[in-house]
Amino acid sequence: MPARRSPVRITRRSILTGLGATALAGLSGAAYGIGIEPMRLTVTSYVIRPLGSWPAALRLRLVAVSDVHACEPWMSAARIAGIVETVNGLGGDVVVLLGDYVAGTRLVTRFVDAAEWAPVLGALRAPLGTHAILGNHDWWEDRGAQKRGGGPTIAGDALGRVGIRVLENEAVPLDLRGERIWLAGLGNQIALLPGRRRFGHPRIGVDDLAGTLAQIPDGAPAILLAHEPDIFPKVPARIALTLSGHTHGGQVRLFGYAPVVPSRFGSRYAYGHVREQADLVVSGGLGMSGVPVRIGATPEIVVVDLVGAAAV
Repeated sequence: MPARRSPVRITRRSILTGLGATALAGLSGAAYGIGIEPMRLTVTSYVIRPLGSWPAALRLRLVAVSDVHACEPWMSAARIAGIVETVNGLGGDVVVLLGDYVAGTRLVTRFVDAAEWAPVLGALRAPLGTHAILGNHDWWEDRGAQKRGGGPTIAGDALGRVGIRVLENEAVPLDLRGERIWLAGLGNQIALLPGRRRFGHPRIGVDDLAGTLAQIPDGAPAILLAHEPDIFPKVPARIALTLSGHTHGGQVRLFGYAPVVPSRFGSRYAYGHVREQADLVVSGGLGMSGVPVRIGATPEIVVVDLVGAAAV
């Protein structure tokens, strides 16, 4: 005869205990996401043999910094200086900045002005220099640029004053160990906010992919910087690598999945190395926008080694 199980009594005390445990877990998670993970830093490395044109014997190291979102308490000038020191120690041939230097949330203790963050980024060092593009927040938070419907932008001017070249629909040649490669920077794809700023309102880009790539000689090895990864399906196979940011890896990643990604492709280009017609790397970035929380999406510096078929 099977043993009889006593019914479980659900009491007021057990309900309150359960609710209290749930609330405590929620508060602990929020505290971690607001005060701990955003202050961490990791270096994520990729070694890629490009599908696109690339010299067989050439190895190029790019170090990418994205989505700084300068503000206190999370991304002060002092913290940015520490990140710059780390970047300078990674042995990059070239440093690339992928946009969004300006704070992306109003839930801050203090905004860090371009006059503070730009000189700190100006201390970045690499043999082939530091090159930058602009992000959507560098445009959205610039009232003058929005009113004009175009540049210059405060962020772009600040970077230029400290010797960092801002590429906006422009391609430049870089010479490395006897090989010439091209670095192209795309204008922001959602730069302008016509009319009232509200969720779902149409946004206008200042990007010109065709005009940018037309500056690169046919068959030449090339790298594209594009803040938002949504342009990637239009990038031709001849481009060795596209580097993007913007998504913050979803900013909250649960078991490797981001439930909310600011992309019309959902999680397709949320984070990491994607290989389709060419190669794409999406950085999880450093800072935060909207709600200032990161869970499962540790702030990162990205290192990409592009390696030719005969390189060792």
